[in-house]
Amino acid sequence: MATYDLEEQEQIAEIKAWWTQYGTLLLGIVTAASIGVIAWQGWNWYQRNQTAQASTVYSVLQKAVLENDAQRIKAASGELLEKFPQTAYASLAALTAAKATFDAGDAKTARLQLLWVVDHGKDELRDLARLRLAALLLDDQAYDEALKQLDGSPTGAFAVRFLDSRGDVFYAQGKKAEARTAYQGALARLDETDQPGKGKNTLQDRQATAAYRELLEQKLAALGESR
Repeated sequence: MATYDLEEQEQIAEIKAWWTQYGTLLLGIVTAASIGVIAWQGWNWYQRNQTAQASTVYSVLQKAVLENDAQRIKAASGELLEKFPQTAYASLAALTAAKATFDAGDAKTARLQLLWVVDHGKDELRDLARLRLAALLLDDQAYDEALKQLDGSPTGAFAVRFLDSRGDVFYAQGKKAEARTAYQGALARLDETDQPGKGKNTLQDRQATAAYRELLEQKLAALGESR
């Protein structure tokens, strides 16, 4: 049996006393931390697995759209919304299905699909759904509902489009002053985003921006004022 000097025995006694007092707490902390790491890794695996499965179903949806297969479009989009609502593929599916159903003459179902993205989508996808839904509501002369979709602050890339769409709704209502303000605001935002060093600045981008600016100026001219 090993022998210890007095100092070593005191140190061992202190360690034993410390462990008696704090050992259970320490083990609890270590166990909780381990469980947390395992849970985090499990959640990441689950998310990756969900995304992979959703991607496969979305590929089926895209093929169905190309083949104009209404039943498969409905089935694939429904599966994504039901089983994988937290993935971006669900919002993409609803947007894709909305366009297909609208092109097929079913505007009512398209509106419901766009509403799903408005309620469940995030960032750019949600803003895109709001824009498309506002356009459908404008066609139905549901002006107040359309403006409601265009309220709030969209992501930067959509700010110009939202102002432009608000101008279209006001113009349809005969509210020329409000339409003019919206179109002028859209032009101002377009000029801001077209500054050197902001966003892409390829020839194609510049041409698209110039064409859009011309369209906004034509809308202002139709109100009796050009820029």
